[in-house]
Amino acid sequence: MGEMLLLARCLLVLLVSSLLMCSGLACGPGRGFGKRRNPKKLTPLAYKQFIPNVAEKTLGASGRYEGKITRNSERFKELTPNYNPDIIFKDEENTGADRLMTQRCKDKLNALAISVMNQWPGVKLRVTEGWDEDGHHSEESLHYEGRAVDITTSDRDRSKYGMLARLAVEAGFDWVYYESKAHIHCSVKAENSVAAKSGGCFPGSATVHLEQGGTKLVKDLRPGDRVLAADDEGRLLYSDFLTFLDRDRGAKKVFYAIETREPRERLLLTAAHLLFVAPHNGSAAGARVRPGQHVYVVAERGGARRLLPAAVHSVTLREETAGAYAPLTAHGTILINRVLASCYAVIEEHSWAHGAFAPYRLAHALLAALAPGRTDRGGRGRRPRPPPAPGAPGAADAPGAAGIHWYSELLYQIGTWLLDSEALHPLGMAVKSS
Repeated sequence: MGEMLLLARCLLVLLVSSLLMCSGLACGPGRGFGKRRNPKKLTPLAYKQFIPNVAEKTLGASGRYEGKITRNSERFKELTPNYNPDIIFKDEENTGADRLMTQRCKDKLNALAISVMNQWPGVKLRVTEGWDEDGHHSEESLHYEGRAVDITTSDRDRSKYGMLARLAVEAGFDWVYYESKAHIHCSVKAENSVAAKSGGCFPGSATVHLEQGGTKLVKDLRPGDRVLAADDEGRLLYSDFLTFLDRDRGAKKVFYAIETREPRERLLLTAAHLLFVAPHNGSAAGARVRPGQHVYVVAERGGARRLLPAAVHSVTLREETAGAYAPLTAHGTILINRVLASCYAVIEEHSWAHGAFAPYRLAHALLAALAPGRTDRGGRGRRPRPPPAPGAPGAADAPGAAGIHWYSELLYQIGTWLLDSEALHPLGMAVKSS
């Protein structure tokens, strides 16, 4: 049995290596991987240098632009004011806009302010540009989302700016660019990003449909359950629940509530989680779905149950305290509250993410086949299995396990390593002015 487990692990490693370019992500770990604190002497950035060495709006840096935030938009509540007395805000518009930013940007900026005072006693951090509501930046600038700031030192000593950029990197900004002789540009990932903060994809109160009939709360799923899902052709079927890619029982989170018109259904999911949009079965993050688009829901037609496109009536934000859960099925899809969703998040293509999890699914199937007490694939008549060996697929799948699944963390780390090379990034592009 031990040799079989070792063989399965080796096979898993080999298959992961063959799928590095399609790193699929779950709803994600807290800090980004690959960010090591360097205790050595800090080296200033050179003029026009940016870290990491990829385009700003790619996965290896601050990620995709998600849309402009205005004072009248629903997303305006994502911004928070920064009244840190150790930071000087230029605020040339005299509206307080430069003080508004996402929580992640605020946290990194406050950390940088401390580093600046430690590096140069008597000098403070100065913000010249923050959230932009007037359209003064280039198209799709992260300033429009409160995810970017332009900074200098309070003494405006340009000889310090190279080191200021380095300090920004050390403070945890996801992309730092010595953009101009007059300022440093810094940006962060979106709050919903895998590297921004942890979080499941559905509230624990969401329901799934079981093969034996009835429904079950997402938070109560266990390996061996078979839940309603869909295959690549959009045919309904029952798929094995494998594990939680992320699970946080006590989470209090903001979810996007997507409501359809006819039939009337409602799905709550985190902003970066994928669901399928008609008519071309493309995947889209929850935050990108808009009223008027169509998603797939289960409907009864002619005595049969099938998937049909339903128009999105509204998209709102809703805070839930029932925890956050990201279930994974063998088919990579799941019906949540009768709405079809992907099991994956952050990466834009469902097929890429599903391909990246192929090694895990294969290893899971091999170990399940070798485990005593397993009967048929339908999950009926199964007897309790012994717990898996530590580190083996399924070891983090026990009912009591919580947090980010080890395989999701592995894929994210591999993806981050690959994205250090712009040539390897499928979305690599020339760096544009922010």
